[in-house]
Amino acid sequence: MTDFTMEIGSDGVAIITWDVKARSMNVLTRAAYALVDALVDKALADPTVKGIVLTSGKETFAGGMDLNTLASIAAEAGDDPAQALFDFTMGGHRVLRKLERAGMDPKTNKGGKPVAVAITGTCAGIGTEIALACHRRFMADNPKAKIGLPEILVGLFPGGGGTTRYSRMVGAMAAAPVLLEGKMLDPKSAKSAGLIDEVVAADALLARAKEWVLSATDADIVKPWDVKGWKMPGGAPYHPAGFMTFVGASAMINGKTKGVYPAAKALLSAVYEGALVDFDTALWIEARWFTHVLMNPSSSAMIRSLFLNKEALEKGANRPALPDEKVTKLGVIGAGMMGAGIAYVSANAGIEVVLIDATQEAADRGKAHAEGILDKGMKRGKVSPEKKAHVLDRIHATTDYAALAGCDLIVEAVFEDVGVKAEVTKKVLAAVGPECIFATNTSTLPIGELAKASDRPEQFIGIHFFSPVDKMALVEIIRGAKTGDRAVAKALDFVRQIRKTPIVVHDARFFYANRCILPYVNEGIRMLAEGVAPALIENAAKLMGMPLGPLQLIDETSIDLGVKIARATKAAMGDDYPDDAVDAVVFWMAEQGRLGRKAKAGFYAYDDAGKRIGLWEGLANRYPVAATQPDLTEVQHRLMFVQTLEAVRALEEGVLTDIREGDVGAILGWGFAPWSGGPFSWLDMLGTPYAAERCDELAAAYGARFACPPLLREMADKGQSFYGRFGVKPQAA
Repeated sequence: MTDFTMEIGSDGVAIITWDVKARSMNVLTRAAYALVDALVDKALADPTVKGIVLTSGKETFAGGMDLNTLASIAAEAGDDPAQALFDFTMGGHRVLRKLERAGMDPKTNKGGKPVAVAITGTCAGIGTEIALACHRRFMADNPKAKIGLPEILVGLFPGGGGTTRYSRMVGAMAAAPVLLEGKMLDPKSAKSAGLIDEVVAADALLARAKEWVLSATDADIVKPWDVKGWKMPGGAPYHPAGFMTFVGASAMINGKTKGVYPAAKALLSAVYEGALVDFDTALWIEARWFTHVLMNPSSSAMIRSLFLNKEALEKGANRPALPDEKVTKLGVIGAGMMGAGIAYVSANAGIEVVLIDATQEAADRGKAHAEGILDKGMKRGKVSPEKKAHVLDRIHATTDYAALAGCDLIVEAVFEDVGVKAEVTKKVLAAVGPECIFATNTSTLPIGELAKASDRPEQFIGIHFFSPVDKMALVEIIRGAKTGDRAVAKALDFVRQIRKTPIVVHDARFFYANRCILPYVNEGIRMLAEGVAPALIENAAKLMGMPLGPLQLIDETSIDLGVKIARATKAAMGDDYPDDAVDAVVFWMAEQGRLGRKAKAGFYAYDDAGKRIGLWEGLANRYPVAATQPDLTEVQHRLMFVQTLEAVRALEEGVLTDIREGDVGAILGWGFAPWSGGPFSWLDMLGTPYAAERCDELAAAYGARFACPPLLREMADKGQSFYGRFGVKPQAA
């Protein structure tokens, strides 16, 4: 184990360097924790050592804790995982508290050795918590580097002392953006926020840290909370100002999380309770709340889906074993919002792009869309004029298909019409080389049907981007019946280049994402027609963690698009079409000219600026609210099960081949209740026996769309879970 090494210089400064050789970023494991503990002991005990500097052997400092470590600790603990996790957490607190006290006399606070940290680049999670335990924090002046405590974004909160230390440093209110929102800050912003003390030129970083260590006095290294009479910034909970802070924070958290994310509430509890006691007791409280969160199935599901599974998919967990297929020149056909967005994210990732449309004006408009995104970035200080120029130089807007020569990947993003796409496909194939992979961006049209226009179906694949392309993290790759492995590898490598998360699904109507989200919208509309109060429908969804209620969602995507999809689906399915009751509502709304947010009139009412001001009062005239309303759980289960059962059917039919893709795709693609970890994780929380029983109840009450899929029935009978049967086991760390 060489994750940490120590070298004592002739000046008496011990340099402890963190450098995990097998990783691109440093992550902390159990074994490494023990090693750094031993090195700190050695440095503190050595009389020739005057102080310590912690730094990294990489351009970045740390990516956080290896979350497989937490999973393996719980798995190895047998009947008492909570105690094992608590003990591990307290062990970490003891190491960092030892570093923080640095050998000083407990009564006089004198005689300690100064400890500085030289942060070379991006620093997150436990890396930041280690830095907070040091006496002075120096960070390299690199605007691309970020530092913060983003644990809340994966269902945790900083449990390595970061919650207690940072809230005591700046106060509960000032700590909120870093702790409760998980914001990662550039060096200058981090200095303003109190996360670091100095921003230093990268080539002077280590020298400045050593200089400080050699000049620091006893008073420089005593933390404020270890000084008698210390008071919490902003006021303790029993202080009038502090009381108002915590009341406001509690309301803010419940407003944002709707009570379904346990980590945020636990974090605030740890800060509140910790502020009432001494520092060491506060660390004990933090550890208990951290363990409480780790034991909550929601947090473990979020960690698994939003960190472990997401990371595995981004690293090519399901990529065919073929040589690298990195894209060097991309052709994008169609310069509308989707095509322009694809061109932008590709050029922004360093790829040369040819953007083609039928007219030069349309092609130029697509390039201008990319320029607009860059201009917004410049206003926020995220994009320099030089970067803007470089990105735009990579986009060649034209009408000339001959410009596609040399492209190794084409993404066609023209109108959703089989005939139009077929014509474009033939034009492209006449202009590109024989090795070029052709991808069609479609959300509904079967890949097998579109591939008929190609004389190379093994090089034809679907790539479904979500709108807006520059903001949505998921890309759905659709493998047709004749799609070859090289096309899949090319698509996956491209998605990785543009820094998005891919899932690979097989060809079927609506693929995976739309297959699941359309029933969610339709169920909300069904309930509206049945007389369920629109506010109950919308709030039931939000209280389950859905970002938008079904009525708001169709407003956002446009009601006329819903009409178009409904007509096309009915034409394809004929007598098997199940959604006539939904169509009656949607078609009527379209006839009234209420086409959604773009028309400033839909299921919601809007002001002249297009801001949503509430549900449209006219709904009650057409669909009166019934005197008796269903209870909240009934509405929630209808909305959740109708999506989840489609996910199970997709797995059953082979559209999905990996439940990790099903869970990650659901969260990133349409915002499926992130607290649950995704549809398969949610079913595991419920337990398959209960889920099957609930399906039977819902099917009896509302129809065959809730019928229990045979796979779920089989698993319920055997008492199996989805991750128990189909999941990948975590690696020990």
